[in-house]
Amino acid sequence: MSDSTTLVLSDSVILQRICGANDRNIRYLGELFAAPVLVRGNEVILDSADPERQQRFLTLLEELQDQARQERDPDPGLIKALYQDLVRDNGASLEKMKRTCVEIPLAGTRVFPRSPRQAAVLESLQTKELSFLIGPAGTGKTYLAVAHALQELLSKRKRKLLLTRPVVEAGESLGFLPGDLAQKISPYLRPLYDAIEALLPTDIVRRLYDQNLIEIAPLAYMRGRSLRDCYVILDEAQNTTVEQMKMFLTRIGENTTAVVNGDVTQVDLPKRTRSGLLHAAGILRDIPEVGITRLGREDVVRSVLVQKIIRAYDEER
Repeated sequence: MSDSTTLVLSDSVILQRICGANDRNIRYLGELFAAPVLVRGNEVILDSADPERQQRFLTLLEELQDQARQERDPDPGLIKALYQDLVRDNGASLEKMKRTCVEIPLAGTRVFPRSPRQAAVLESLQTKELSFLIGPAGTGKTYLAVAHALQELLSKRKRKLLLTRPVVEAGESLGFLPGDLAQKISPYLRPLYDAIEALLPTDIVRRLYDQNLIEIAPLAYMRGRSLRDCYVILDEAQNTTVEQMKMFLTRIGENTTAVVNGDVTQVDLPKRTRSGLLHAAGILRDIPEVGITRLGREDVVRSVLVQKIIRAYDEER
């Protein structure tokens, strides 16, 4: 067996995408395989004599080529997710990841899952009337929900996107906030805005707001409403009480898709107050129209650093 293995890439654009900015992906591949990874001309070389490592390296690079051909720019987070899938089940989940996609009309944006459980998230969003997405920060819960919501809205399968969350402060008091209702709640919904702005051009975002096709509302203002033909996202749902969650879920009307996101490790409710997210996910798990997807730290795609931070906090407990 040779002391190294080489993959030749004839397309310089694909090679550049695989290498990443300043060759950061090449350096990360070296960390993953615990062996030097070199680029010489149009060749990517793993300097290792381990046959299993060589085969896994070639399989991973071929998968990265497929990802780059779909105009995805691999980064360390995606590379690690693909590598973990190869280690876990020899790549059995990769085909499902490639088949699952959200394409947003007008923007031409395509969103792919970056782990098998993210693929399960998209499958739930596409097939269930109510989806619970439970997992730590950085696992793409909000991003995937917003992407699917924009697809449904811009395809005119839904007439409105409604964004809501409980107004609970994370360990500090912000005091009085000036402005109208939208301005007061806007800081709390910033993660949802960020996802929308990342997925759509500014002019389309502005038009959706101006036409009131995107509505924001505090959870407390949902009482008494009946939501039809809407896409509703309840973010930070770990901070709902049992009563608030029941109130929200009973607002769901005909042809409405509801998504409930939350991280049960970051509950800001008063002590001895039960989280409505965990309660609802427990009692509704056997209803066919309800999907419940639990993501873990291995699904974190925000950055490799965030994966390490979450692992450190988990191990400290």
